[in-house]
Amino acid sequence: MSAHKRLRAVVRGRVQGVGFRYSTLRRAISLELRGWVANRSDGSVEVVAEGNHVALETLLDFLHRGPPAADVHEVDLRWDVAVGEFSTFNMR
Repeated sequence: MSAHKRLRAVVRGRVQGVGFRYSTLRRAISLELRGWVANRSDGSVEVVAEGNHVALETLLDFLHRGPPAADVHEVDLRWDVAVGEFSTFNMR
């Protein structure tokens, strides 16, 4: 488990109503990550993901771009130790 980490990101910009959560869900599942993605009331999207550090970096690259209709302005990021609380990646 030592190679596993937790990424918590809040993505700001035009990220709601553009397929951002669904695209993040598909990308995270393809990377075999666990966690969740959710819209926040302030118009941002929050992502919590656990898994291999390389896979998390790949997801982070995607979060900086998002799907074609998105316009990402900022990604607030925090790295933590993985705690293994998730069995899948889902959309909230």
